[in-house]
Amino acid sequence: MDTSCLLKWLQDYYQADVYTLTLDVGQRENKLEEVRKKALELGAAGAFVADIKEDFATEYVSEAIKANALYQGQYPLSTAIARPLKSQVAVEIAKEEGIDAIAHGSTGKGNDQVRFEVSIKALDGEIKVLAPVRDWNMTRDKEIAYAEEKGIPVPVDVDSPYSIDENLWGRSIECGVLEDPYAEPPDEVYELTNPISETPEEPDYVTIHFQAGLPYKLDDREMDLIELIEELNELAGKHGVGQIDMVEDRVVGLKSREIYECPAAITIIKAHQDLEKFCCTSHENNFKATIEEKWAQMAYQGLMFDPLMADLSAYLDQVNGKVQGKVKLKLFKGQAKVVGRTSKNGLYKHSLATYDAGSSFDQKASEGFIQIWGLPTEVARRSENGQYSAQDEEEEAGGEIEGQSLEAKGVGT
Repeated sequence: MDTSCLLKWLQDYYQADVYTLTLDVGQRENKLEEVRKKALELGAAGAFVADIKEDFATEYVSEAIKANALYQGQYPLSTAIARPLKSQVAVEIAKEEGIDAIAHGSTGKGNDQVRFEVSIKALDGEIKVLAPVRDWNMTRDKEIAYAEEKGIPVPVDVDSPYSIDENLWGRSIECGVLEDPYAEPPDEVYELTNPISETPEEPDYVTIHFQAGLPYKLDDREMDLIELIEELNELAGKHGVGQIDMVEDRVVGLKSREIYECPAAITIIKAHQDLEKFCCTSHENNFKATIEEKWAQMAYQGLMFDPLMADLSAYLDQVNGKVQGKVKLKLFKGQAKVVGRTSKNGLYKHSLATYDAGSSFDQKASEGFIQIWGLPTEVARRSENGQYSAQDEEEEAGGEIEGQSLEAKGVGT
């Protein structure tokens, strides 16, 4: 309803020729032609529709996988990473058609206004950006009245309390009873995932194969990324995997209670995290966590076209070059649990790790390592506790003088 009212409002308020843009980013119900027809019936000068699932998967979802992208440790950024791509397509069409302004339907409280506007301005600073919903500030009742006055068909679900967004990577739900952070989400808000009470009593096992950090095979079946995600959404969702209930920090400074369903995203990221740690050194893994947090934060905040994102992506590509192998997961009662992994690039070596007689690790070497490793801590604590005596200091000073004396005599130390 918001978009339909926005279309008429722009025509009335600006006396403008308005074109609509409807995009397929992998949402399950796609009625592109119906939407295009409705737009023209409401007076649109033209209606563009496009299937951009492939671009979404290869350019955005793939980067999110390599980044193990989870905003504030939980949200796989499903809605967030679709907005810059939509902005990119809108700018391309605007340039081709000589359109001088782009309008979006976001409110003044949400993140999407930031994502759209920052992205559009980064791609073309000359294009005006309009936010009618933010400007008109109509209540729900007033919006329905406006729709009836202008002959705009009101959707049958207009009384639904929830605001929902969906794409290939997940589904987000907010508003209604969910605005009470203490209220348990009712089962009716979930569509991609079963309530735990309705999940199977036996687990499913699935093996995800990775190459250069991206999944390309499910069990023994090779498939493209879109097919793989769609199948995992169904399989993991059946077991209730991927339900997320969080209070997050929005870009505009508000805290917001959000419900997400991301069964494939959670399953793939868990598998990728595990395999990446298996194939990379401890130094790489420790540093990668910093990159992941920054990538997720910038993606959430609408900064996908900032130069730093390209820098971060270069590192992600580099480190993921060695991430290949397969991960076995157990899907059961809301969890995607990694139960096995293997890779030719794995840094786990049985001959070093085993406690059996065949171990090649020299355990005697640990004694000297521990002494040197803990020396700064030991010295600091002894100093703090006053455990160094005056004699210790004199001996240290004497040793220093003696060393200088020998050196002066030409004796090597």
